[in-house]
Amino acid sequence: MFNVGDRVVYPMHGAGIIESIEEKEILGATKKYYVMKLPLGEMKVLIPIDNISQVGLREVIEEGEVPQVFVILKGAQPELSTNWNRRYRTHLEKIKSGNIYEVAEVVRNLMLREREKGLSTGESKMLDTARQILISELILVQGIEQTEVISTLDNIFDQAPK
Repeated sequence: MFNVGDRVVYPMHGAGIIESIEEKEILGATKKYYVMKLPLGEMKVLIPIDNISQVGLREVIEEGEVPQVFVILKGAQPELSTNWNRRYRTHLEKIKSGNIYEVAEVVRNLMLREREKGLSTGESKMLDTARQILISELILVQGIEQTEVISTLDNIFDQAPK
């Protein structure tokens, strides 16, 4: 169970802060929801409390874990399937996992592929989603502005061998 003020990650949406716990009637059913405010876009998300384990809601990582995220981002791109559909499904599963390290792998893989060969529209949208999820968690963990996180990510990929 989470409390108001907790910093959490909601897979496929990103990291945010639980602003309140409210009871709402949606589609005729009254349930309790976490109201999570995302740092990017000032969006609010309602998360049903009774199925947080199924959706994978988790606390943000500790600040000491951030260097490992950067190690992954700086790592070499593994051999990926040449089949677009298979590659897309693999990356989507990693994003859905909610695991920041797997999301970092997706960002790295797609950023490097974009520089190498370009991305399809679907993969480009996936990269945007993965970057937003990664950025939102790093903002909360490090307590810095979005522009600083974006600058750090850009520097990592500017220094990557081409």
